Amino acid sequence: MVSYLQIEGLTKSFGDRMLFEDVTFGVYEGDKIGIIARNGDGKSTFLNILTGREDYDSGRVVYRNGLRVGYLEQLPPMQEGMSALEYATPQPAPGHEENWNGADLARQMLTQFGIDDVNKPLQQLSGGQAKRVALAKVLLTEPDMLILDEPTNHLDIEMIEWLEAYLSRQRVTLLMVTHDRYFLDKVCSRIIEIDRHNIYSYDGNYDYYLQKRDERMEAMSAELAKVKNLLRTELEWMRRQPQARGSKAKYRIDNFYELENRSRVNLATRDVSLDVKSSYIGSKIFEAKNVSKAFGDKVILKDWSYTFARYEKVGIVGDNGAGKSTFIKLLLGELKPDSGSFDIGQTVRWGYYSQEGMTGFDERKKVIDAVREIAEEVRIDDKTRMTASAFLSKFLFTPEQQQKYIYKLSGGERRRLYLATVLMRQPNFLVLDEPTNDLDIMTLTVLEDYLVNFKGCVIVVSHDRFFLDRIVDHLFVFHGNGEVQDFPGDYSTYRHCVAQREKERKAEMAVAASRSAVSSSEDTASKNTWRQKEEKRKLSFKEKREMEQLEKDIESMTTEKGELEAALSSGNLDADAITASAKRLSELTDALDTAELRYLELLEIEG
Repeated sequence: MVSYLQIEGLTKSFGDRMLFEDVTFGVYEGDKIGIIARNGDGKSTFLNILTGREDYDSGRVVYRNGLRVGYLEQLPPMQEGMSALEYATPQPAPGHEENWNGADLARQMLTQFGIDDVNKPLQQLSGGQAKRVALAKVLLTEPDMLILDEPTNHLDIEMIEWLEAYLSRQRVTLLMVTHDRYFLDKVCSRIIEIDRHNIYSYDGNYDYYLQKRDERMEAMSAELAKVKNLLRTELEWMRRQPQARGSKAKYRIDNFYELENRSRVNLATRDVSLDVKSSYIGSKIFEAKNVSKAFGDKVILKDWSYTFARYEKVGIVGDNGAGKSTFIKLLLGELKPDSGSFDIGQTVRWGYYSQEGMTGFDERKKVIDAVREIAEEVRIDDKTRMTASAFLSKFLFTPEQQQKYIYKLSGGERRRLYLATVLMRQPNFLVLDEPTNDLDIMTLTVLEDYLVNFKGCVIVVSHDRFFLDRIVDHLFVFHGNGEVQDFPGDYSTYRHCVAQREKERKAEMAVAASRSAVSSSEDTASKNTWRQKEEKRKLSFKEKREMEQLEKDIESMTTEKGELEAALSSGNLDADAITASAKRLSELTDALDTAELRYLELLEIEG
């Protein structure tokens, strides 16, 4: 294995707060590593140290000589006055300035990334557009190693899936922080967790990590119980009269203090507590009647009608610019429709979590003061009320953190505070616009559990496919030009249906092309001599052998597919076998589709 990066004894703290201590691991050519940690545990700080943007207390960070490293920051800096094309265009290496086509390469990639106006100034780009331009800039440098900090934030699902496929098939070495669990599962072959100042490495994808992490926590709990039992015994010995242990070996005294230190490990996990109850919501929610909205030639909605039901949970998906955020603003009354109307029920109490975050807050205020301006006391349910400070503690803000100024909060801490201010008003209709940005996986899991059991209505705009799959009953798919499809199912089901339709379309096109070729061949033959009329397009020897082999392969793959499906539904497989079988079933399904399509093409020629 070729070593790209060696990290030895890396330690970083802020004052008396330790982020990580004595971290040691290596990154080797071809590694695709995902880093997981709770907000505030130092993920971005860790990446900033690796890229030389931040100092550290002790340790070593050593790269291979001559290694080209590309770094995508969570919020990439954008130089004012530059266009997207100027920003993304890579610089030529010394001695290669002549015939350099960097601008052409940048224009091609930006167009592929959906940036139609490559000369648009950077400051006029949306968050998603800016992230795509920054991503293009990094990829165009053709790095040996990529370091990515939350690469999926602000990207639409189509772009995320493109990046996912690109990173999966490229041989580039990768180290990234992301909360996108499907992305982690499909791209990464190694997961590193920062937990309680230490790191733990798992050679496998995200599913494998979850299984092994549970095993690790169980083992640590069992070990801690043993240590505490032994400590009790040693404590009795230590409490005896000094003369009773004066002749004892010094190692036993030292061992006691070591056990005492090991027993102080706290395995309890602090998670956000979202036990706020929604207010009552009546049977009438809202009804949209022939709503239309356009900005010039760009149509967002066209005669759209819908009656929202009680406790309904809807996901909104579509390309950037298709009108998702505009739809939410129409619903909340921030924009007026060109025609039609929204009829909102009297009991509806909105809770809006916007993509922009806490825009209405004075960042120079302390966390506790900003919350007290909303309410000194928070109503949890009919019987329970708590102070603003106690409520903030449920969102992992300690009394010390509540005294911090808002502008000093990390991205994840700001999102948690924002979520707290939305839920403390007891909404019964939540509208969430990209709620997963900057939240760690642990907080996302708690939020998902809360929304699944939420006794109210939910509309969520999200690029996080895992989040959508857990939360929503159906989807509003914005296709653009005013077309909104109501799809009855979660996102993965929708994507499967789209992929299946695409395969069927390609198969139909292949068959039509074969028929067209046969028809064209017959027309040509009718114009030739009688001898040529007798001649007919036949399979070549090679094609006959291919067809025979395809028949065997299709039969074999069909049998194996049936066996895999039976095994997966039996309930007898362990976690590793389930992961391996599911992966093989996916590969087999694709291979079978390809083989059957080719067999149909050959059959058309033969028949």
